[in-house]
Amino acid sequence: MPTQTHEPEQATFVETALKLSGKSDDEAKRTGALDRADEQVEAMFAKKYQTGGSPVHRAVWDDSFPIELFVAPEPTTPPECQKVMDASLEVVRRHVRAKTLLDGQRKITDTVLRELGDAGYWGLLVDREYGGSAAPFIAFARFLRQMATVDPTVAGLASVHGCIGAVDPVRAFGSPSQKANFLPRLASGQRLSAFALTEPCAGSDLTAMKTEAKLEGDHYVVNGEKLFITNAIAGRTIGLVCLIDKKPAVLIADLPDQENDEFQTKRYGLYALKHSYNNGLVFKNFKVPKDNLLDAGRGDGLTIAYHGLNRGRVALCANAAGTMRAMLANMLPWARFRKTYGALIETRELVRRRCGRMAAMIVACDALVDWCSWQLDEGFRGEMECIIAKIFGSECQKEAAIELFMKTHGGRAFLHGHLFGDNVHEFLAPCIYEGEGEMLGMAFLKSLIKEHGTKYYEPIGKALAAAGIRHPNPLNPAHAWALRGAIGPYAKWWFGAHLGGPARAVIPSGGPTKLREHAEWAAAQLQNSRLAVDGLMQKFKLALADRQCSMAELSARIQDQVVMLVTALWAARRNDELIHTAADVLCQDLRRKLTGARPSSSYFKTVTKLGEAISAGGFSAIAGIDENEILMPY
Repeated sequence: MPTQTHEPEQATFVETALKLSGKSDDEAKRTGALDRADEQVEAMFAKKYQTGGSPVHRAVWDDSFPIELFVAPEPTTPPECQKVMDASLEVVRRHVRAKTLLDGQRKITDTVLRELGDAGYWGLLVDREYGGSAAPFIAFARFLRQMATVDPTVAGLASVHGCIGAVDPVRAFGSPSQKANFLPRLASGQRLSAFALTEPCAGSDLTAMKTEAKLEGDHYVVNGEKLFITNAIAGRTIGLVCLIDKKPAVLIADLPDQENDEFQTKRYGLYALKHSYNNGLVFKNFKVPKDNLLDAGRGDGLTIAYHGLNRGRVALCANAAGTMRAMLANMLPWARFRKTYGALIETRELVRRRCGRMAAMIVACDALVDWCSWQLDEGFRGEMECIIAKIFGSECQKEAAIELFMKTHGGRAFLHGHLFGDNVHEFLAPCIYEGEGEMLGMAFLKSLIKEHGTKYYEPIGKALAAAGIRHPNPLNPAHAWALRGAIGPYAKWWFGAHLGGPARAVIPSGGPTKLREHAEWAAAQLQNSRLAVDGLMQKFKLALADRQCSMAELSARIQDQVVMLVTALWAARRNDELIHTAADVLCQDLRRKLTGARPSSSYFKTVTKLGEAISAGGFSAIAGIDENEILMPY
């Protein structure tokens, strides 16, 4: 097993900026450690697939718009993968209808998990040589969307196991012997998996991690505690992030079949994830064979931890798209049953608007899932794009649950047995899964500005620091002289961006005119956003990291522009008028959000007619979904 080697650490752009802004060495070092892990993941990808070559980065900073990177080709699912998917769906549908999906603790039964293993469910993302199906990720993500309409927990467990659990770390970082040891058991479902990263004091700040492993003979001896680990109970396999020689590392650990003095679970009341196991893990002199240490190459354990997150974020968006389908399918029977003032509420504008808005969000999530999955299959890192999918999908699911689904069902939404009342925490929790939304939004913006900052702002900052200037004044000759060498490249960029600007995006022909117009507007806004980003950097300079509200607001605007563009382009290629209309509604909603405009009468007519068509059974996205019983039908 190769050992990890670490060259002397060079200060990252973020670390340098924090030091120059007067932050403590400790804060700069901690933030720099996370930034360094990000750079190490980046180095795993060919340059054209790194963040600087990603669709969003190029859309903002390049002089020509890479429209081809925003249009994913139509995917095909290999027949052998489709067979596994069909069999897995049948397993879950059969148990849902027989009411045998859950055990006495209201958890997914071992029988269901075993039957899914027999169907090949747990091996969809495992290579064929190790007993898996090697499904393209876009096929896997689309399938999760379908599974989520039957049961979101089962869909979520596939992501926990295959995207952020032990499967991805072993596939990406395991040695041949480690792959041969772990992957066949993970593919068959003999060992289901989780990833143990979060700790009681280490969530978004992973530098606060304390779990430690020390090498003693042929084993690492682990001591510490993990928290909020989904799918982690006795008998599972985990990717265990811990400190080895004060550096983050990952051990693949088979948890014993029974708790003992070395390993125990810490149980707590948790409203979300109630049909799966979510526990704390306590290790006291817990032994893991030294051969189970993953080699991160030139990186460390955080590099491994970050690697699988993008897949998990896309899977979350796919799950949201499926869950919203189930919500919409269960709004319609109630709307056709419930009367107010002598008329069915399906005839009311507010209810029709809610149905139309739900369909618009479903279409946008479908577009993001296809787009991001295609990028991952193509070899792109996809960091910024997958963050967009995660944030948008989770926020849509939250809005759909509270503003559309609950309000349509009224007080009955809180009855025991109601889809909303029984699952409200499941609908809200994705805003936290895979990174809290606004924190991820700042990470998105940091990725977007990093190259620009390193190229132009870091030399200026270093020149100011060398001259002892804390508050530069361009009219001060001494300040101008100190900046004489560093300011030139930035000045050239600034004048070019303001006086010339990028070439206008060329939108593919075909599709409805209204969607082309939305795509053209969104692309232009993305190109113009370079000035807003640079303006924010120029305004706050080295203090930008502390301006979290400004960063989050600008990040959200750029994300909305991307969602608008991707949705318009994706929908335009579908031969479905309702999808066109749903995408138009979504784009109008985002454009008003970005411009502050009020909705027009034309918009209300469009969205309510869409809702009317959905109520009449015209929305194919929800065809075949089983409807829940109407509770208290009076």
